[in-house]
Amino acid sequence: MKVSANDGRIYLPKDTREKYGTDFRMIDMEDRLVLVPVSDNPLDKLREITSGTDKSSEELKKEARKALVEDSGR
Repeated sequence: MKVSANDGRIYLPKDTREKYGTDFRMIDMEDRLVLVPVSDNPLDKLREITSGTDKSSEELKKEARKALVEDSGR
């Protein structure tokens, strides 16, 4: 996928926008940028992802942070 930038904007191909939407969080991983799609309704998405778990929000945060560190290669 080719992504272009101009005037501080990132342009994504149409098929990518159709698949993931147009709202993203940008994460600086020092050696690369990662775009993470933001759901239209983040609370509904969170409920969907965490349904069926009995973990607390703090436990889920710790696991998410650990996964991010592992994915970053640090």
